[in-house]
Amino acid sequence: MINYYPRIYPIDQVGAEERVSRLFSRSIKKESKIRALKLALSMIDLTTLEGKDSLGKVRQLCYKAAHLHDQFSNLPQVAAVCVYPNMVDVAKKTLEGSSIKIAAVATAFPSGMTTLEAKLNEVKSVVDAGVDEVDMVMSRGRFLQGDYSYVFDEVAKVKNTCGQAHLKVILETGELVTLDNVRKASDLAMDAGADFIKTSTGKVKPAATPPVVLVMLEAIRDFYKRTGKIVGMKPAGGISTAKLAIQYLVMVRETLGKEWLTPDRFRFGASSLANDILMQIVKQSTGVYQSINYFSID
Repeated sequence: MINYYPRIYPIDQVGAEERVSRLFSRSIKKESKIRALKLALSMIDLTTLEGKDSLGKVRQLCYKAAHLHDQFSNLPQVAAVCVYPNMVDVAKKTLEGSSIKIAAVATAFPSGMTTLEAKLNEVKSVVDAGVDEVDMVMSRGRFLQGDYSYVFDEVAKVKNTCGQAHLKVILETGELVTLDNVRKASDLAMDAGADFIKTSTGKVKPAATPPVVLVMLEAIRDFYKRTGKIVGMKPAGGISTAKLAIQYLVMVRETLGKEWLTPDRFRFGASSLANDILMQIVKQSTGVYQSINYFSID
């Protein structure tokens, strides 16, 4: 096990909140807004992670992902569908022939409270099933105890087990309490090999908040400057409106540059967001809002 000591970057919470306020005050209109809405749509990981998930629900979600174009022309497809490990096979069969990626949560999502051996076995099982991406949960308890070397080693071993699949490390920022911890956890995950860092499981509140996302984006920026390695970002939990999604895109553009405005480097973990974006696109194109009843629930 490597002895890992996180860098210390004290975060000015008031400063972070003030910068978020300035960035979120930007206004995007007309053609630029339509381009932003379509870009946000292409960055969505359509997600269903409930105890009541069924084969039918996952099939419906995958069908929606693959058929957004049927009712609305010239729209990009979503980036991925994210499901539990036991739903990977049905997702793969339903999405066969499409280029939509399949992601699976692993490592005892959402708590992460099991042995490292069990976590690695679960990761191996979803990789063997053919997922493109693995969303792991960081061991927050060990992190908050200051056992950074254990957490680093765990992430590194999961990354190694992922093979060609991309690894997203979920920090569960709502349990990290402070922005200082968010920054340390972001650095640790990237140092250990994460391809993406992700805010939340969606099961803990607060989930993705603007100051947290800003701190994580700044960590990615500094990591890139220091190492030349590109790491993606995925805010998840509580992002359900097109307006908020566009505000986050402004934050990405101003913090990391336009090179990160691509599904390969930025994602939204969401389920209802796609519907609101579709409604906004129709409104911008026709001047009329459609009823929510014209859009699928899942």
